[in-house]
Amino acid sequence: MDRRGPAGDAEPVLVVFSPSPRGALTLVHRDDGVTLEMRSYDRKSRVPHDLAHAVTERELGWRTGVFGCLAAGALFSSVRVLDGRQRYDARERSRRLIAGHARDIGVAELLAWVVHEAVEHGTGNPFLAARDAWGTLREDPFPYDETDLQRATSTLRRLGDAWLNLPPGDGLRFSWPRRLTAPAVPPARPRPRRVPRRVR
Repeated sequence: MDRRGPAGDAEPVLVVFSPSPRGALTLVHRDDGVTLEMRSYDRKSRVPHDLAHAVTERELGWRTGVFGCLAAGALFSSVRVLDGRQRYDARERSRRLIAGHARDIGVAELLAWVVHEAVEHGTGNPFLAARDAWGTLREDPFPYDETDLQRATSTLRRLGDAWLNLPPGDGLRFSWPRRLTAPAVPPARPRPRRVPRRVR
């Protein structure tokens, strides 16, 4: 599955990052009218961890990470529905999304951590670190080059500066493109019942 695509498509999901006494508060305004609230508790970081996730996943075109799954209907433990009406099968849909994309969510965690560390501490080579992290979870070749990691790091650095200079009461707005919404995971098909053979 190709998780990278051309830029410039519709961006229906608005994400707003706001300062919070416990770290950062993230609001995800989905295109179905549902608003989610995601709490973060990384007060020690200059740049919020969730912002690093959003930037890394978007810049690398990773649609089956945290924010791609949120856009598709996933509800992680740190997330609650703030407004809007959910689908009738929202809970089951969320469970399937998180379980079905669990390994890719893990990859997104590692990639976001690498980019976040590069911006927070300014040390190391994010490309080499990301490539090594990739190899701990996947056997296929690393799909990115140095330019991809430089772009993600540069974008997070720029948005991190904007975050640190937010006027009181403001939030940092971030668009999540439609093409990076995680694909739905269909329910498992029930196994056909075996009819016992009659023995004469």
